[in-house]
This record gives sequence, structure tokens and C-alpha cells, in this order.
Amino acid sequence: MSTGYSRRSSAVPPRAAGTVGEGSTGGGERALFAGRLGTAGLLLSVLAATAPLMVVAGVMPTTFGVMGVVGQPLLFVLLGVVLALFSFGYAELSRHVHNAGAFYAYIARGLGGTAGSSAALVALVAYSALQSGVYGIFGYEVSGLFATYLDTRVAWWIPALAAVAAVGVLGWLKVDVNARLLGALLLAEVLVVVVFDVSALAHPGGGGLSLRAFDPRTLSGTGVGTALCFCVAGFLGFEQAPVYSEETRHSQIVVARVMFLAVGCVAVFFAFSSWALTVAAGPAQIVPAARRESAGLLFSLATAGLGGTFTDVLHVLFVTGIFASTLSFHNVVARYAFAMGRERLLPRFFARTRSASGAPAAGSLLQSVVSGVVVGAFALHDDGPAGDPTAPVLHLFTWMANVGALGVLLLMAVASLAVIVFFVRRGAGRAQLGRLVASGVAGAALLVIVGFTVRDFDVLVGSGPGSGLTWLLPGIIGAAAVAGLVQGLVLRSVRPQVYTRIGLSNQAFQLERVADLVGDI
Repeated sequence: MSTGYSRRSSAVPPRAAGTVGEGSTGGGERALFAGRLGTAGLLLSVLAATAPLMVVAGVMPTTFGVMGVVGQPLLFVLLGVVLALFSFGYAELSRHVHNAGAFYAYIARGLGGTAGSSAALVALVAYSALQSGVYGIFGYEVSGLFATYLDTRVAWWIPALAAVAAVGVLGWLKVDVNARLLGALLLAEVLVVVVFDVSALAHPGGGGLSLRAFDPRTLSGTGVGTALCFCVAGFLGFEQAPVYSEETRHSQIVVARVMFLAVGCVAVFFAFSSWALTVAAGPAQIVPAARRESAGLLFSLATAGLGGTFTDVLHVLFVTGIFASTLSFHNVVARYAFAMGRERLLPRFFARTRSASGAPAAGSLLQSVVSGVVVGAFALHDDGPAGDPTAPVLHLFTWMANVGALGVLLLMAVASLAVIVFFVRRGAGRAQLGRLVASGVAGAALLVIVGFTVRDFDVLVGSGPGSGLTWLLPGIIGAAAVAGLVQGLVLRSVRPQVYTRIGLSNQAFQLERVADLVGDI
């Protein structure tokens, strides 16, 4: 694909081409280290964001209890199909556009710089909200561990802020070091859930090994749309693979491979685990049990089937899994900020990386500050008795997680359209027809889910239909989209040289270096 400029052009001396450390992908202080991740490292990094144990222990019981939908396992299968269709076009586009800005770069290359600018700000806000929100449930769980095992009361915001600091430090390390840590924590989570699943199938509750949860007739009623919104949150993370494209070996192959592996693994794992919950409790009892136990459902079933020691291990790994999720989202936000700084959608400062690790240090610092401010704001307004630890779960986690999920779903829907336009404009519509049809179907399905999410936002955040939160919280994503559009329009009018580089990744940086050199001459 022609870019109008070759990195090997004699116009740029070798130093300007950028080799900060071995295998960097940019120039000078604006370089991510290339070739640090392979298939396994990238897969583990993106899957860690899904927080498997948090989904099994939190999302699934909530969906069973609040929505009363027994067919949750079938929903995971159906969503897996939709997201696989999305991945056909999204992954193909990742072969043509290599950019740590992922969503916004793809949208810019397909729909233009103004749309790309809007998508950039939505992505930054959405992923920041997701990460900040997870600190709430982390603080809640750690506070509970202190109370249960050490008989010590610790306000939720203390471990939450400690996690912000720890994640901030880890965000400055090499990406492959983070991948190894994320992989270890993820595999531990998956292992204990699989042990529970096998135990549940070996000792089923009332109804035996019933397959009722996969019966399409269970997906009827008014709660199915909202249940889709809950379940799709379990998949968030797979779409992050292209964010690491500049740091991945053989990215044209590996990124696409990881996306399909991630969607398949998540769909199968969550469908199987949610089915195991229905088997352990009994298909006829899963909804009342979930309403009675809420987020304690998994732990009570585990205690009954595997004993208290195993449940203690579950609690600990639940916390470490949440920590892994925060680190995964932190890395993504840092790279979005890096890409935006490199293309001047944010101040140039955010394009800085650490020379020792190639990590996007300024972007990492930005996310740490944002998370610290958000956690601190909720801590100051915690009106529970003596810092009631339920406040971060009911407010910080629930509100921010749903705002973030809405933003990512919207980006996925728009990216589906961008895929179609990108290939059609380049005369590849016929050659890519199958992928374009898949993108169209996936985009339409994602827009339906976005509609359900906005319509049922009161249920998702537990605010009630008359609450101002039902429009204020989704309005955060709307405001980010509008602000990004305005920024794009201003850049197109006032700074066209910056506007034309939106979505060009490292090519934008190299073009800037050429301009600087020419100016010096």
C-alpha cells in the first residue's frame, strides 16, 4: 500500500528513521519497541482484559438474577458469532493499517480524518472509563479480604489507589514483561474456573446435565436485550489486539490470528462456564439462586462442591484477575494516548516513550493520573458508613464500566462501516466481498446492541428509569464524540498538515521529521 513516503528514503538520515533500542518502530523518543510480542504474549495480554473470573462471578449471576434469562450460555455463543463476523473485516484491515491507535486509525483511513479524530477521543474516554471503574471492584474485594482473613477494616479506596500506583509502575516496563505477568495471572484464573466447571458437571444439581440453557426458547421476554448488553461486556478485550500491532512480530499475521483465537476462546469458555453454573444450581433454580446470592453465587456453589479452601483460592484469584484487567486496559489507554500524541491529536508530549523499555511513558502517566483523580473523587463522595465498600461497586464500577462498554461497542459498529468504505474506495470491494458482507452484518448487530444499551442504561447502572444518570452517563460518550468531531473540523481548516496525517501511524512521525529537516535546510 503506497503511503507517499518510504521509511528508507534518503531524505531522512538513519538516526531520524528511529532506532531507540533494538527494534524500535518510531524515531527518537517516539518509538515503541517492535517485535516484543508473539502469538502467545499478545493473546494473553488481550484476554487478561476480559477478567474471566470477574465475568463468571459477577456478570453471569447478575444476568441470571436481574434479567431472569436462563439461556445465557446461548447468548455467549451468538455473540461469539457476531464478533467473529466483525473480526473478518477488522482483522483484514489490521493487515493494511499498523497503528497503536487501532480503532481511530482504522476509522480515519476509512471514513476520513474528522471521523478518526472523533473516534480517537471516544476510544480514549471509553477505555479510561473501563479501567478507572475496575479499580472500584478491586478496592471492594481487597477490603473484603482484609476483613475476612485479617479481621482488619480497610477503606476500599486505599487498595484502589495502591493498585493505581502499582499499575502505573508496571505500565513503564517492557510490554513483553507485562505480557508474562498478565499471562500468569490469566492462566491461574482460567484454571480455577475450569476446576469448578468440571466439578459442577460431575456433581450436577437438580435436573442433571440438562442442556436447557442452550434452548432458543429460553431467549424470550423483555430481558433478552439487556442480557445481551451484560454478556457482550465479557468479550471486551479481544478488539485490543491491533493496539499492539507495532510491537508484535509478524503483525500482519499474528494480530488477525489472535483476534480470532480470542473471540473463539472467550465464546467457548464463557458459554461452557455459564452452562456449568446452570448445571450446578439446576436449570429451574439458577434464576432464584442468582437473585438470592447475587455475586456470591459462584462462591457458594464452589464451597458446596469443592470446599472452603478452594473458595478461598477463588477469592484471591478473583482479586489478582481484576488487577490483571486493570493493567491490560492501562496499557491500551497508554498506547492510544501515544498514537494521538504522535499524530498531534494530543500534545506532542504524549508521544514520548521510555528509552529503556519502549513503553509509552507519557500516556501511561496520563492514565494513572486520570484513574487516581476518578478514584479519589468517588472516595471523597462515599456517603456510606465508615467508607462503606459497596459504594465503589454500585457507583464507580457500574457507572464507568457501562460508559466504557457503550463507547467500545459504538467504535466497533463504526469500524465495521469503515472497513467497507476502506476496501470499496480502493477498488477491492469484489475481492473482499465476503469480509465486507460479514462487516455489514456485524455492524448492524452491534448497532442493535448499542440501541439496547442506551435504552436500558437505567437497568445496567441500577439507577431507575427516572434518574438523570440514564442520559448523563451515555452523554459522556456523546460529548467525547462531538468534541472529537469539532477537533477534526478545526484541524482540517486551521492545520491541514496535521489533519492529513490522522491515522497514518509512524508514517505521520516520519513525515514530520522530513518537514523539520527541510525547514532546517
